[in-house]
Amino acid sequence: MDFAYSPKVEELRGRLASFLEREVAPLNGAWHEEAAQHRYPLAIIDRLKAKAYEEGLWNLFLPGLEDDEPGTRLSNLEYAPLAEMMGRYPWCPEVFNCSAPDTGNMEVLHLFATPEQRERWLKPLLEGEIRSIVSITEPDTASSDPTNVQTRIQREGDEYVINGRKWFQTGAMHPNMAFSLVFGVSDENADRHRRHSFVIVPADTPGFEVVRDVPIMHHHSPEGHCEVVFRNCRVPAANLVGEEGDGFKIAQARLGPGRVHHCMRTIGQCELALELMCDRALARETFGNKLADYSNIQDWIALSRIEIDQARLLVLRTAWLMDEAGNKAARIDVSAIKVVAARLQTTVLDRAIQIFGAAGLTPDTPLSYLWTWGRALRFIDGPDEVHLRGIARAELKKAKEAGYRNAEQFTYRRDRVPAGRPEAAPKSA
Repeated sequence: MDFAYSPKVEELRGRLASFLEREVAPLNGAWHEEAAQHRYPLAIIDRLKAKAYEEGLWNLFLPGLEDDEPGTRLSNLEYAPLAEMMGRYPWCPEVFNCSAPDTGNMEVLHLFATPEQRERWLKPLLEGEIRSIVSITEPDTASSDPTNVQTRIQREGDEYVINGRKWFQTGAMHPNMAFSLVFGVSDENADRHRRHSFVIVPADTPGFEVVRDVPIMHHHSPEGHCEVVFRNCRVPAANLVGEEGDGFKIAQARLGPGRVHHCMRTIGQCELALELMCDRALARETFGNKLADYSNIQDWIALSRIEIDQARLLVLRTAWLMDEAGNKAARIDVSAIKVVAARLQTTVLDRAIQIFGAAGLTPDTPLSYLWTWGRALRFIDGPDEVHLRGIARAELKKAKEAGYRNAEQFTYRRDRVPAGRPEAAPKSA
């Protein structure tokens, strides 16, 4: 494993840094001012998207990008430092057509779409002409286990009829939202991992309704994290993604890269918080001393530096493993960095807020919002507990496969049998 940035990535980092400083940073205030009025700053976004497209800073996230599709084909490892830079302005990934949930939806359509679906939905997504949502989580079920999802997708002749309620539909209020990938039960009698399917539901389908924007810890996002309902929504059978019963498999394929993208951006947001923390500590005085002179403040800064670097290395290792062995092989690493990154963000941001004092609680800095988002990440794409459970199961499986050899090797009393091992179990050869 070599995590040094290649000349190609260094060149892209330089171009992206220049674009962020030259184009994005001057409009950061204007974007937030308009968003605060519950209007999506579409004019700002469209202007920046056109410039990013022209400069080749486009669709940076998709390793499977075809030669005739717009964008820059990067591996997960190459994309990681660029996503980190984008994370410093949480609204700006859309400028480069790299924002969730479109990235995951593009990956799904790349893998499973029919030629007709690619032409109608994937192509305009890749061009940045439309936005999309993904409808998986539900308010009335424990959606951390996708097999619990209750929304119905029933075949009736040449159509599917969709009925259900979803929430936290990121982007549902975006003015360019054109369709949703909807996950639901298509065969309730099948095996629990073959009961679900995905269908494409256009935004103008009768029976589809955005019920409300759901604030995240009282924060309203201009594109919305919405609750939506599907009441007898009818779509052509051709809108089925993949085959009936493939929903769980498709969901797992979609979630891996998306989870890592969140973690990549988290690193950038924590770096920003650390920079602000240091600036404040050097400038602010209390009781006759700079904040930076106090040992506890120095400890917070040092620990933040160490923890951010540790998390970055785990992100890069996970991205490398996805590139080398595939998303499935990196499943445990994805879970690990998902837990680490979300907890890192709340920890580092909490320290930064404390150093800023009451100002850290206000919209005068990005700190309170970034803390809020870090807390939300402990649920987004699966709660910590589910990921920890998967990691623990993998470790226990390795121990079982090792046949307790480690326990035998490090047990000083050879007459004792490791706890839990049958007395009559034969010795391994």
